[in-house]
Amino acid sequence: MAASKIILGVDPGTTIMGFGLIEVKGAEMQFIDMNELQLTKISDPYVKLKMIYERTVELIDRFHPDEMALEAPFFGKNVQSMLKLGRAQGVAMAAGLSRQIPVTEYLPKKIKMAITGNGNASKEQVAKMLQGMLGLKSLPKNLDATDGLAAAVCHFYNAGKPETTKAYHSWSSFISQNKDRIS
Repeated sequence: MAASKIILGVDPGTTIMGFGLIEVKGAEMQFIDMNELQLTKISDPYVKLKMIYERTVELIDRFHPDEMALEAPFFGKNVQSMLKLGRAQGVAMAAGLSRQIPVTEYLPKKIKMAITGNGNASKEQVAKMLQGMLGLKSLPKNLDATDGLAAAVCHFYNAGKPETTKAYHSWSSFISQNKDRIS
């Protein structure tokens, strides 16, 4: 019998944190749960971060995931929004690491590509694909939960390979960042 593992996917946010869980047995995945943490009525940003941490720990303690996948914050025009998302992601990561859960992050385009084959797919397209893949009877009103679920499915498809984000602009930058590969 194939060993099983549980993957927790998290879409961190300071307004809504979405999450989803799948169980993997060999090459098969099965839906466990998805939901969201609503933070819209909380004005204190530090209380929001505390709630993200506590909810993530609660999920870990309840479902005992073996691995955790996070959607990485994307760079937009608003630097303040990106900083807030980075903090939310950081406390979700800290929650996983505090329970010795390996954490992997994926760029939004990589997640969309893994689910739909199109890195520019809409949230609705991702949700519909997940619905078909996992046999979900219905979709949530807000699609943050399906975004969290998509991170978990992306992690399954990528077999836990971390996202590489190194960029080389010249041979000298390649050499300086890869001294261990030069003989």
